[in-house]
Amino acid sequence: MPSPIPFGLMPDGTPVELYTLSAGALSCGVITFGGSLQSLRVPDRAGKPVDVLLGFDSLEPYRTHGKSLGALVGRYANRIGGAEFTLNGTTYPLAANDNGVNHLHGGRVGFNQRVWTVEDAGADRLALSLFSPDGEEGYPGNLTVRVTYVLTEEGLAIEYRAECDRDTVCSLTNHAYFNLSGHGSGPVLDQTIQLLADRYTPTDPLSIPTGEIAPVEGTPMDLRQPIPIGARIGEDFPQLRQAGGYDHNWIPHGDPGTLRPIARAASAATGISMEVLSTLPGVQFYTGNYLDGCPAGKGGAPYANRWGFCLETQFYPDTPNHPDFPSCVLHAGDTFAHRAVFRFSAG
Repeated sequence: MPSPIPFGLMPDGTPVELYTLSAGALSCGVITFGGSLQSLRVPDRAGKPVDVLLGFDSLEPYRTHGKSLGALVGRYANRIGGAEFTLNGTTYPLAANDNGVNHLHGGRVGFNQRVWTVEDAGADRLALSLFSPDGEEGYPGNLTVRVTYVLTEEGLAIEYRAECDRDTVCSLTNHAYFNLSGHGSGPVLDQTIQLLADRYTPTDPLSIPTGEIAPVEGTPMDLRQPIPIGARIGEDFPQLRQAGGYDHNWIPHGDPGTLRPIARAASAATGISMEVLSTLPGVQFYTGNYLDGCPAGKGGAPYANRWGFCLETQFYPDTPNHPDFPSCVLHAGDTFAHRAVFRFSAG
């Protein structure tokens, strides 16, 4: 087991540690607070390592900034409208921690705010676990979660597993902010994005899906071909206007449950390209529209709006309140088993 580095103490004295994984020219840092990806270094076209993840050099900003940089998110990633859902005839009220109305990323103390337990560690992998008791943040059932980071010479895989002793809802993701020109290089608007999706889920002004499954064709949400992130982000389109940019769920091609390509991104400055694969039914593309006010990042980088973008593999937002969306119910005795892969190349 690799030796961790102390990364700080929680208010109750619980230690937080930093683990470093390596595989070939790639390296990755993970802290036990939030199971957060703290760094990810990949070679650019000249072979120089570039840290492509926003993150912090100390624990305190992770605890207080509220942006979930690199964190594991649950029990339900993204938003649940009205801060409640009904399952098997019972309504479960949740914390209204988003605009005082909706529920976001698991509540006031979601998985991103917990210290995870290290179950196994090696040179190129780290397995973390978490126990979420029945009733925590309003959710039913005792949930056990295990997330494994596996670093290869091609990239990073994240393997999610969860089981519950009662029927519950479950959608786990990682909230990494990528900047393929380097975490401290500035806005990502000139980097290209491609989402392999013909459809997306439009939202109301508070980012809750309306229930519509809409085609992207003929709108600025059409990202099926590589395009600079900033090319259409400022267009006078209601969905972009109300979200301050891209912050929506797309429906990738292919069958959920099958690991398939869902997105690609690239930086001309470094030559670094990233391909994202997932087994989950949706992906949230978010362009860091609300990063202003973020504490200084690694090395004092002055993170601000649109300095990073997220590709959060997920069930659709507010799925528990939309029976027509792919079901996010984790039945007692079943296993939530999903995988996301981030592959890198440079040229």
